[in-house]
Order: sequence, then C-alpha cells, then structure tokens
Amino acid sequence: AATVPAAPLTPTEERTLAGLTLLDDHPLYEMTYAGALPPILPAAGAPDPAATTGPSGLRKPFGCTVFLAGDPARPAVGRNFDWDPNPALILHTDPPGGTATMSVVDISYLGYDRAHLADLDTPTGRRALLRAPLLPFDGMNEHGLAVGMAAEESAVAARRPGRALVGGVRIMRLVLERARTVQQAVAVLGAYDLDFTGGPPLHYFVADATGASAIVEFVGGRFTGIPRGDQPWQAMVNFQQATSTEASRRADRRWRTATARLAAARGRLDPRQVLGLLADVRQGHTQWSVAYDLKGRKAYVVVDQDYRTVREFQVG
Repeated sequence: AATVPAAPLTPTEERTLAGLTLLDDHPLYEMTYAGALPPILPAAGAPDPAATTGPSGLRKPFGCTVFLAGDPARPAVGRNFDWDPNPALILHTDPPGGTATMSVVDISYLGYDRAHLADLDTPTGRRALLRAPLLPFDGMNEHGLAVGMAAEESAVAARRPGRALVGGVRIMRLVLERARTVQQAVAVLGAYDLDFTGGPPLHYFVADATGASAIVEFVGGRFTGIPRGDQPWQAMVNFQQATSTEASRRADRRWRTATARLAAARGRLDPRQVLGLLADVRQGHTQWSVAYDLKGRKAYVVVDQDYRTVREFQVG
C-alpha cells in the first residue's frame, strides 16, 4: 500500500519544533510546546497510540524512587527515574485556557533513541516530538501538583464497563492538566481504565503544594489510594505499598534509606537536600533525578548522576 504523506507542519508546530535546545550530552533537551496540546483522550473505541507505559521488559533491577518531603512551608517531591540510558526532554506546556506544566520525557519512546538522534536535526525529523506531551514520565503543574510513577509488577488495572481506556503514562498528562490537589489527582487516576500494554504495570505518586500526598496502586485489580498519613513524608519504590509488611519494606535499601532520612528530618528537606537523598538512593542505572519545589513551582534536574550540575526550571 502507498504511504500517505504527512500533513505539512503548521506554523505553530514549526515554532514548537524550532525551539528544541540541547542542554546536556546525556543528551538532555528542552522544548516549549506552543499552542493547544494534541488530543489527550483517544477517540471512543480506538486504541491509545501512546498506550505504552514506558520502559518495556520487566527486568531487575528495575527502578524508580519517589517521595514527599512534606515541610508545610516548602513541600518538595523527589524522583529518581531508573532505567535505560535514553535521551530525555524537559517539556514546557501552557495551552490557551489550560494549565502550565513542566514534565520530563524519555524520548526513546517517540523513536529518538541514541541510534536515531540525527532525526532531530531537521523539523520534519522532529515531528514525533509533537506527541511528547502525551508521555510525561513525571512532572508538575502551575498549581504545584506533582505526579510520578514507578514500576510495580503485581499491579493489574481491571476493565470496567463504560470507562475510557488510557495509557499508563498518558494518564499523568490528564492529572497535570486537570488537578490542583491530591484529592483531584486521585479522582482523575480513578476515572479511567489504564492500559499497561507495552511496559511494566505501574503505581503512581501525587503531591500538592499543601504538603498532601498519596500513592495510587492496583491491588488485585482494585483501585487503591493510600494517603500520606500523620507523618510529614511519604515514599514509594517498586513494591506494592498496600500489601507489604514493615519487614519487607525495610528489606529494600532505597525505602529504608529514604524513610530513615525523612523521618529524622521530620520531612523538612529543601530541594538541594532532596537531591542529596536522591543521590543516596540512586542505582547504577539512575537516568535523572528531580526535586520539585511545590510552592515555589520550580524543578531542579540532574542527569547522569552528576549532582554537582543542577538545572533549575520555573513552572508557569
């Protein structure tokens, strides 16, 4: 069959793609998405073209650590993304009438692995970056609502009649666009059936500028939200929080290290201290670390475990 040529880029799309900037030879890029976002929800009955949850192949040591340092004066979220050494993108969005956000995207899932970086040299070759808003691996919006995820191999998201099916990473774009609070974020996560096709099952971490947080996971297919509780911190790694025991949690080095530090500090870690804790719980394959300052609406990003080089980004 003949290939249908792609439609010409619009001026807005050209402006988006022309703004791609190389920040670091990780490589780490930065781009601002101009204008309205691509459709976030798939058409009724259609498969989600961005259904991939991200990294495929549930091999160990798979990763990701996410935690809240819940100082009421300056709550912060720390997040390590631990996976393959793929190119990453700092993506800014601010659609008309919508919500300004910053997210980090592993662009190998848009076709730009290290073998195909030359495609980014031309506007036409960059076209797939126009789908980058649909694949936030973590992020924060202008209201100080942050979201991240981690692989959780026992998660099964059940199908429910009448619910739209959304990819396990794309759902985080809906959270960033629609939620200001943890309560709203949990409601968004619970409003859709999630498609974990193409990658490991996930659980999610959300936190807001008040210092509230919650973990959302799927226990036997049942949607389960776990609020922060009385302690001014909360942490999530790669086991199911709802069914784990204190002994099994403490057997995990990252969990043990993170929770001990957070408890000792009573949750009061500033963004630089958050990055220090992320350095202590990193793995050999930690690709990026982010400290999200939820009230200051700033993100502090490290790639390749170079914690001496911190890039600061304002959200909104």
